[in-house]
Amino acid sequence: MHSGRQVKAMPRKKVVFIIVEGPSDQEALGAVLSNLYPSDQIYLHIVHGDITTARNITADKIVAEIGKMVKQYAAQNHFKKSDFKEIVHITDTDGAFISAENVVELLERDADEKVIYTTTEIQAENVKSIRKRNEQKSSNLNKLLGCSQIWDIPYHVFYMSCNLDHVLHNKLGSTDEEKEQDAYVFAKKYHRATKDFCDFMIHSDFSVVENCDYRSSWNYIKEELHSLERHSNFGLYLQENEKSSDKSVSYTHLRAHE
Repeated sequence: MHSGRQVKAMPRKKVVFIIVEGPSDQEALGAVLSNLYPSDQIYLHIVHGDITTARNITADKIVAEIGKMVKQYAAQNHFKKSDFKEIVHITDTDGAFISAENVVELLERDADEKVIYTTTEIQAENVKSIRKRNEQKSSNLNKLLGCSQIWDIPYHVFYMSCNLDHVLHNKLGSTDEEKEQDAYVFAKKYHRATKDFCDFMIHSDFSVVENCDYRSSWNYIKEELHSLERHSNFGLYLQENEKSSDKSVSYTHLRAHE
């Protein structure tokens, strides 16, 4: 005999697909970002690799290439596009929007230093190569800024300027070893302090958040030498997620094809 009692089906968890540039970015942000989402509703998946400067990835291919990454992940894990909540892309600016004249020849030759970033210029062993890279990266980012969905999934791209180490640690020119160590210390400091992390990203001197929206924050970073200076608009995203910042979520690390 049926009791007539109805059992409400639990909604399937949604996927937040996050793209960062390097393994230290993943190390620094992974655990912290996992605490932005309620664990019973969201899976957080992180990939890394700078797709904006990948070989042969131009503005007419960049959207499809990101779509391919997401579709590949979905196929491997039996997800449909409707299972995704959003795609969040966190990129370094790397001085991509500065004038070509601010990319200059490396002043002091050093076998370990091919490119040196300062807040006023990029010194490069191969000036032509860096100028070409900047053209590619700025062109790809401009294309992505005009894209609100990829594979019918909401998409936004946010920046760390000049790079993640500059924003999080106020350092330029860190070695890979220093990046890994700093990322570990940062993750240890903030992985259980989500509100402190959000306050840091939203209310610091580098935060391009106050009196800004998504579009104006990008207009700012494109001006003058700002893409070499210490700035980030990621706080705009964090503001939208503060209500769930005290929850936790499981996440998986994935490596993007480079």
